Amino acid sequence: MVKVAPSVLSANFAELKKDLDSIRDAGADWIHYDVMDGHFVPNISFGYSILNDVSQVSDLYLDVHLMISHPRQYVKEFINAHASLITFHIEAMENEEETRELIQMIRQHHVDVGMSIKPQTPVSEIEKYLKDVDLVLVMSVEPGFGGQSFQTGAVDKIQELSKLKEKYDFLVEVDGGINEQTGLLCKEAGVDILVAGSYIFNAENRKKAIDSLK
Repeated sequence: MVKVAPSVLSANFAELKKDLDSIRDAGADWIHYDVMDGHFVPNISFGYSILNDVSQVSDLYLDVHLMISHPRQYVKEFINAHASLITFHIEAMENEEETRELIQMIRQHHVDVGMSIKPQTPVSEIEKYLKDVDLVLVMSVEPGFGGQSFQTGAVDKIQELSKLKEKYDFLVEVDGGINEQTGLLCKEAGVDILVAGSYIFNAENRKKAIDSLK
């Protein structure tokens, strides 16, 4: 069964603890925490101080997705704010040396490491790192823009990564436009974690929405 990671970007921050309790009780496995800097992506969300607040009121695994330029500059702050997993974008990295240093930096603090690719980035761009990461996040929309439709090219990437999982030990996650229909496509392709925001938080019955993805 796949894991479901509701994205708190769609939560009501005036009622954050209530929303976090609601998704936990509804069967969420992880919390997906999107960090946007207005530079790497054309939107701004929240940083490490709110992540620390989230960690104080929820015991769910904290899946932190850094959609930011210069992730190395900020990664220790997110580690200190109790991230369980830190995922950064390969497109934000300057070169292989810097990428490997960042992977090592996260891992030495006993935090899981993820790597993400945008819709236009092929799996081949990250294949050389797969033995060193715990997760690959496939973006099925262009990061930073809300309300986009699921891009079906993500399904091909999930299938490609599922074959590579036989050789390396990592999980495959997908984020963007996930609902019952697109989630099924991803599950059939071999995904391990589905990220969904408005589909869950805007649902009249959040348990039913989460169950529909499992």
